[in-house]
Parts: sequence; C-alpha cells; structure tokens
Amino acid sequence: MAKQSPSCFPSSDVVFLDRGNGTSVLVHLHGATILSWKCHGQEVLFLSEKAVFDNKKAIRGGIPVVFPNFGPWDLGPQHGFARTKRWKLEVPPRKDSSGNVVAEFILEDNEATRAVWDFRFRLVYTVQVMDKTLTLNVTVNNVDSKDFDFTCLLHTYFRIPDISKTAVIGLQNTKYVDKVKDGEKATETREEIRIDENYDRVYMDTPSEIVVGKVADGSHSIIMQTFDFPDTVVWNPWADKAKGMSDFGDDEYINMVCVEAGCVTNRVQLNAGQKFECSQKLTFVPATQ
Repeated sequence: MAKQSPSCFPSSDVVFLDRGNGTSVLVHLHGATILSWKCHGQEVLFLSEKAVFDNKKAIRGGIPVVFPNFGPWDLGPQHGFARTKRWKLEVPPRKDSSGNVVAEFILEDNEATRAVWDFRFRLVYTVQVMDKTLTLNVTVNNVDSKDFDFTCLLHTYFRIPDISKTAVIGLQNTKYVDKVKDGEKATETREEIRIDENYDRVYMDTPSEIVVGKVADGSHSIIMQTFDFPDTVVWNPWADKAKGMSDFGDDEYINMVCVEAGCVTNRVQLNAGQKFECSQKLTFVPATQ
C-alpha cells in the first residue's frame, strides 16, 4: 500500500483535514499535493507505490497543482514549478458550523521562481472537505506591475478497481487534441470513454460536469464539476510507458486514470493587480445510489 497515512510522513510535511466518520484529506506541502481523499473509509485517489518523497521530485499521484505551465516548458520544468515547490499553510484546518473542514495554502514567487519566470504572483489554494464532496479552489493573483499569462491544471489521479471496467462520461461531441498521435485533432463520438491503450487527450471546451469511474462491477463513481476550467485532460500511460517510469509500478496503470480539470488550450491573460479564480468539486457517489 502506498504511503497515504499521516503517520507515514514527518508532521512538518503534511496537513491532515479530518472531517470524521472515515472522511479525510491528506495534503503534502511539497506542491500542495493532495495525497489522499478518503470518503467514508474508501480511498478515492491513486498514489503510486513508487512515488518519491524527497521534497524535490513531483509526487506521482494524488492531486498535484500544475502552474504556470502545462506540458513541456521552454522556461523551466515540465508542468511548471508549483508541484515541486514548498507551499505554506496559510489557514490551518478548521471546522465550520456544518462540520466541514477547510484549509488554505499559498505559494508566492521567490528568487528561484523569478529566475525562470520573472513575475510576482500569489497562489491561494483552498481545500474544503465535506461529507461526500471535496472542493478545490485555486486563485491566481498577479501582484506584479506587469501583465503575465499562464496555464494551470489540477492533475487528479483517481484510484479505480480496473481500467477495463472504467468509463469517463460527459465528453461526447467535444473536440480534443490527441497527444499520443502528434497532436491530431478530432471529435469524441463515444458517450462512455473506455481506455485500452496509451491515452493522452486534451478535451477542449468541455461540459462543467463529468462522471468518472462508473464501472460495470458496481463500484462508486465520482462526479466532477468545474468552474472556469474549460479543458479536461484524460490520461493513462498503459503498459509499455508505465515500464519506462521510475516512479510508477509496471502494472499500476490498471488501477488508475487521470481526469484533469484545467486551463491549458488557451493561456490565461492576467493583468497586473488582477486575479483569476477556478475550481473543481468532486462528489463521491456510492455504488448503492
């Protein structure tokens, strides 16, 4: 079992949001990466058995934050630097009157970020744990005197019982870019997307609600609702690519699928002194419903 318990990490590295009744979230300050979301005792997120926790490399699994660039980047590391920088816990976990737990994390520019991307910014990441819902809100503040542009994404890894029985529903009739086929563009015709090969597609102008993991064996599903995240990336490395990844088990592709809400097709233009806000809401739907 991959590390998903607070006791597996130094207390200075992780923040535990415990709502009670088996519902909790574990956040690693390296990248503000959500390592675990348990809903009534059931783990929803995938975390690789081979994930590296050296506070340098991006963590393989959970929900890493991608900013200020999605994909290869001429100025710096792939998927930007937010997922490999140390975030600060700005507002510790606290319960509201309904029993929901909220915490707030921030990432600000420093000498290292300005060396590759010379802008002053403040990212605010708000994590809210409800009974069966996890809400993640990202606010990008341009605190510079000059405008900048960026792409961003929540790189969500879902844990599933079997990729062959899993579907992603809600992307029919949307256009996509197939990164496996050198950026070939096409339109999705399927109501249920089933994956049986190396899969890496950027769906554009997608609906604000998608269903993930609706499976034939009656396991739970997840409803993903988004706000100002116009794109959805669906990814599974499949067998051959999995074998080439040092921080990913050879057979782990069977038990995961990434469905990622983002602003990646068009760069967000953010004027000096302005802010941009986007969010995703994940709702756990038990098999009995």
